[in-house]
Amino acid sequence: MTIFQQILWGSLYLGICLMLQIVFLAMSEAALRRAQPRLLRKKRAVQVMAIFALALVFIVSSHTAQVWIWAVVYVLSDVLPDWNSSVYFSLVTYTALGYGDITLAPGVRIFAGFAATTGLLGFGISTAYLVSLMNRLPRDDP
Repeated sequence: MTIFQQILWGSLYLGICLMLQIVFLAMSEAALRRAQPRLLRKKRAVQVMAIFALALVFIVSSHTAQVWIWAVVYVLSDVLPDWNSSVYFSLVTYTALGYGDITLAPGVRIFAGFAATTGLLGFGISTAYLVSLMNRLPRDDP
């Protein structure tokens, strides 16, 4: 791929992944709203645990789906030879661990950098969402 193609395709998949992140967080909000009447009858500790558990199910699912999107792209584009390497590389890159045991050809390195950018932005959005949830938790009456 040319540099322009790497930037174009990397930006496209980054956008797809972040839109998916937004969809999953919207689904989390809808699920929390549906669960709210039942949760209000529980003790505060149970409410907090249930709210965070439900939110984390959606957050982890979103990140997992994004790792798989990048893995599929690597395999279908013949960037990596097999699913095991592709999922592993995708996960290590998305989480910005970057072990370096698998390296890509120079013509796709910039493209793969977009996977790391996707992970950084996705984790930032997830963190902001969890902080927002903390601020909206039901308060104990004094």
